[in-house]
Amino acid sequence: MQTPYDIGLVIRAVEFAAQKHRMQRRKDSDSSPYINHPIALMHVLCIDGSITEPVILAAAALHDTIEDTETTEQELRTVFGDEIASLVLEMTDDKSLPKAERKRLQIEHARTLSSQARLVKLADKICNLRDVAERPPASWDLARRREYFDWAKRVVDGLRGAPGEEMRRLEAAFDAAYGMRK
Repeated sequence: MQTPYDIGLVIRAVEFAAQKHRMQRRKDSDSSPYINHPIALMHVLCIDGSITEPVILAAAALHDTIEDTETTEQELRTVFGDEIASLVLEMTDDKSLPKAERKRLQIEHARTLSSQARLVKLADKICNLRDVAERPPASWDLARRREYFDWAKRVVDGLRGAPGEEMRRLEAAFDAAYGMRK
């Protein structure tokens, strides 16, 4: 028996993320609300990748909650279950490490991510490249933006090759976003 599509899970994840990120802003010159970023990931997954799996979309909404808010692993497990919490943890940087080490580890760990986490991580990099190209952080000069694009490509190179039409669509969307590099 097929289980019904759980849109409620997706809505709960967006509400949770909006609450957790409510005081945060993006680094662009407009200081956009942070919640726009997780929503953009969900858009990329649905529209560019044709992905409608509630667990993946919920993980996309929640992907930065442990890393960038006071959310704990246990809280995510309690509210959303082990599968979603585990996906979020796969994508969570250890903020106790220096930034350069976190960036190095993202490149190194990309090839070890589960297929679901790869989709969310790829959507994250697509959104970040689009943002850096269209609305870069106010303090980033051209050299810093190029450095980010090249680092993101190294991360995505480790994600590539996973099976599925969805992955191929997202890889193409990343390549288009990378083509925005100046």
